[in-house]
Amino acid sequence: MYIKKILWAIALIGLFIFGIIAYYVYGAMFEPNTAFNNDVAYIYIPTDANYNDVRLQLDPILKDINSFDALAKQKKYTSNIKSGKFAIKNGMNNNDIINSIRIGKGLEVIASFNNQNSLEALAGRISTQIEADSASLLMSMKDEMFLEVNGFTLENVLAMYIPNSYKFYWNTSADQFRDKMLSEYKRFWNDSKIAKAKALNLSPNDVITLASIVHEESKKKDEQPRVAGVYLNRLRIGMPLQADPTLKFAAYKLPKYKNTVIRRVLNVHKEIDSPYNTYKNRGLPPGLIAMPDLSAVNAVLNAEKHSYLYFAADTKNLGYHKFAKTLAQHNNNAREYQRYLSSQGINK
Repeated sequence: MYIKKILWAIALIGLFIFGIIAYYVYGAMFEPNTAFNNDVAYIYIPTDANYNDVRLQLDPILKDINSFDALAKQKKYTSNIKSGKFAIKNGMNNNDIINSIRIGKGLEVIASFNNQNSLEALAGRISTQIEADSASLLMSMKDEMFLEVNGFTLENVLAMYIPNSYKFYWNTSADQFRDKMLSEYKRFWNDSKIAKAKALNLSPNDVITLASIVHEESKKKDEQPRVAGVYLNRLRIGMPLQADPTLKFAAYKLPKYKNTVIRRVLNVHKEIDSPYNTYKNRGLPPGLIAMPDLSAVNAVLNAEKHSYLYFAADTKNLGYHKFAKTLAQHNNNAREYQRYLSSQGINK
């Protein structure tokens, strides 16, 4: 009888201990363990991160990081870290959190860009949206082998980056970003667009280079096809483009004009020795002077057919231009605009 009581006591103690362990395990696995008020919190796990890196991001948003540690070790997550962007939903338990962050590449992000007027600016913009930093992005964008194989140069490769919004995994590498942009460039230049470019005697890169000038001349979408038509008329007859935005682009590359804003193009700018000076050099410049909006690209491909060879800013309708077929008409329009600039105190 005495032995039975001892055995019963041992059994009860065992059950009690098992209950405590079971309760702790249940709590560690299935009790909600989030400590934020929003519907969701995001963590960003870098490539080659270790468990401590993950823990540092989880600690501020969990009620009990120690219970998470215990389950993470039990489920071998500590040695199976996945990089990426992950969503932690309010009310998730440790088991759900571990399952959600150890599978796949995480969530996609939307990376968008426009009006980035250099590779440096583009790399800086993209580095705020994916894991790759600006230095690695720029190195990838400028890779000589990549440029040569795909028919680009440092001067025109900005044309490859079609402004838009694109889906990426957050942990996309610099080369992966660049390669996807090449795929998107090829997708953009479908048979229809290539045929339109050929009809204009232009390559796809030529179209985007001209579009960059059109975009800088006019931000008005309804006017851009007419501006494009002027430049195409000049190219067709071998006339210099004489595009003021190309002079500004050339000037800004000189130390003299660093940290300045040119509001009025002067004769001195027309004397700048640069392949981008379209007053001195016929044809298109060697590359883009800016990243054009898609409206400007489409304006070149669908340019208005007319006989205009000149245009000057319209002082009665700022943002738009007056177009002329003869130099005499243009000179009258240009003098009117020059008088307007002087009246506004805009001298340089």
